[in-house]
Amino acid sequence: MSKRTLLYIFGAALLMGAASLVSGAGKLGTAQTSSTTTKKKKSVSSKSKKKSKVKGQAAPTPDRIKDIQSALHKDGSYEGEPTGKWDAATMDAMRKYQDKNGISPTGKIDAASLNKLGLGSDTAGKGAPGPATSSSVSPTHSPNK
Repeated sequence: MSKRTLLYIFGAALLMGAASLVSGAGKLGTAQTSSTTTKKKKSVSSKSKKKSKVKGQAAPTPDRIKDIQSALHKDGSYEGEPTGKWDAATMDAMRKYQDKNGISPTGKIDAASLNKLGLGSDTAGKGAPGPATSSSVSPTHSPNK
């Protein structure tokens, strides 16, 4: 065979290959996808996948617990000196106080108990604030007309 014939055959083979690549583009993509899925994925350490914690209500400070224990002591529900620790005696005193005042006796600090003890805020346990009411004159009304 001559060089020229070999070049024609080689060129035809290249064209046939190129045509099959163009017509089977989806197959090429599939082949590439399957080869990439065989690669190992890098594992990410658990330290870098820190989940953000939802922040809730903060634990009361020892001074706040002393205030609560003092108020319970004045009421007669808590015996002893305020320690600033939320212990079994404090929980029992809170349950006793809550039961005496018509609050569900859970022994936990809640808005209703703090309000009854005189330690809550004016808005504690009242729900979300409502829209402010306006007493201004509407812009379409003008007293100078």
